[in-house]
Amino acid sequence: MKMRACLTLLVLLVAGHCNKVFIGDQVLRINPESDEHVELLQELEREQDWQLDFWLHPVSSELPVDIHVPYGSLTAVKEYLRENNIPFSVMINNLQELLDEEAAEMTESNDRERSSKSFNFGTYHKLETIYSWMDTLVAAYPTLVSKERIGSSYENRPMYALKFSTGGVKRPAIWIDAGIHSREWVSQASAVWIANKIASDYGNDGAVTNLLNAMDVYLMIVTNPDGYVHTHTSDRMWRKTRSKNPGSMCRGVDPNRNWDAGFGGPGASTNPCSDAYHGPHAHSEVEVKNIVNLIKSHGNFKSFISIHAYSQLLMYPYGYTCNPIPHQAELDAVGRAAVNALSSLYGTRYKVGSICKIIYPASGGSIDWSYNLGIKHSFAFELRDTGRYGFVLPANQIIPTASETWLALKHLMMYTHEHPY
Repeated sequence: MKMRACLTLLVLLVAGHCNKVFIGDQVLRINPESDEHVELLQELEREQDWQLDFWLHPVSSELPVDIHVPYGSLTAVKEYLRENNIPFSVMINNLQELLDEEAAEMTESNDRERSSKSFNFGTYHKLETIYSWMDTLVAAYPTLVSKERIGSSYENRPMYALKFSTGGVKRPAIWIDAGIHSREWVSQASAVWIANKIASDYGNDGAVTNLLNAMDVYLMIVTNPDGYVHTHTSDRMWRKTRSKNPGSMCRGVDPNRNWDAGFGGPGASTNPCSDAYHGPHAHSEVEVKNIVNLIKSHGNFKSFISIHAYSQLLMYPYGYTCNPIPHQAELDAVGRAAVNALSSLYGTRYKVGSICKIIYPASGGSIDWSYNLGIKHSFAFELRDTGRYGFVLPANQIIPTASETWLALKHLMMYTHEHPY
């Protein structure tokens, strides 16, 4: 009877704490030194039994590779690397320790927010808190900001974009989204800070005031709400949507491989269990389709900017091919000027280039789709850092990250405003 009671208690404890744990998991930083090393790492990526999670993929001997390795696979993976003389180091010694620190900071900060009835831009928040804060922002700036529901997610959560507008119908507009990959928490957190900055700078900053007097800005803070909720309740490392895949036990599609731009090409997977699974067809994911419908029905977007993490990059099309776009020289120059503005605050170094050449081939991406639609000023950020913390960037870096990103973003938006087409 006592044993049964203990088992019942254990079941209740497990049911009440559903978060996937990563005790003893490590993140390895690998520096391939040859094309052979890259090929061996690509073979490792196809090895499903070890359940490896590639944070940075093997594409070139000039770029590092980061792999989140489960504790049970560490010995085998390290042996494989040593046997093939592939140099590596341990970047994160115990992933769960970082996640525990992150969760403790969130709990402490959220308690302080409740007691002080204030919002802390320097911490991570759950979806419902972000959505509630959006209402607070709209209430504070009712003539400038509105909360627009553009549709619902797969699990029927509302998808909201903040619209910054001083009036008019279908004026030239700028689209900004964050958090399309749900585990990239600094992107959503930075977008919250940026939304507040746009609203508070109107009427106080000449450039922002001129911009919003002529153009509208749409900012989607949480582009993948189902995935984001899942990172808070079940699996902090979840990247994809949460749609069911017929014939597979694995859920979700990579929403940034699902756009109709070189769909199904390099850098995307046909395997539903892969984090880069492109889905059954282009725009199969309702989260992607909702944005496509808005952009197309509006018809007057002049810039499309997507915010990701990590690697400290500012990229322009294409991802699905390494062939240069017609406007490459212009976008490269604009990007470099934006990164110079960003670096002026803390000296953070960014690289600039096309997705295919600066990071890896990636088909079905959002900014390739927007560029092909005729939105010339299409860019994607990869925010901090370059790998020390990866997707688990400490909360004390949120405001510095957002502040420097704002300087680059402001440059891109002002360039769009000053160079109509």
